[in-house]
Amino acid sequence: MDVQFIASFAVITPEPAASRGLYLDALGLPLESADGDYFHGEIDGSRHFGVWPLREVAQACFGADAWPQERPVPQASVEFEVGSAAAVESAAGELAAAGYELLHGAREEPWGQTVARLQTLEGVIVGISFMPSMHD
Repeated sequence: MDVQFIASFAVITPEPAASRGLYLDALGLPLESADGDYFHGEIDGSRHFGVWPLREVAQACFGADAWPQERPVPQASVEFEVGSAAAVESAAGELAAAGYELLHGAREEPWGQTVARLQTLEGVIVGISFMPSMHD
């Protein structure tokens, strides 16, 4: 696996409005939303920083509106960028072969990102991803 950089970091929040108060209002981070409660933007030193609603995390990982009760509630998400969509597939295979349980295998999201995700013992969502626009 050849991780090229940290592509994304997002806090995961069960209360998007309260978290927006800290990150947008108090800290003044340049975050926007295309629609809905997911706010994100580029901050020097980071390709992507987001405030990701827990219900959207559950949808992205499980196709459900609620996080499964049998799993630790995640507090953060970090994505490690690789060089191609095929490299995501390969990395997912390496992780599974090493005994890590994937939340889902490599798949292409509607916005063009290919990503596979797992959850660490600490509850962090870890993604291996390829976003074409980050390689232009």
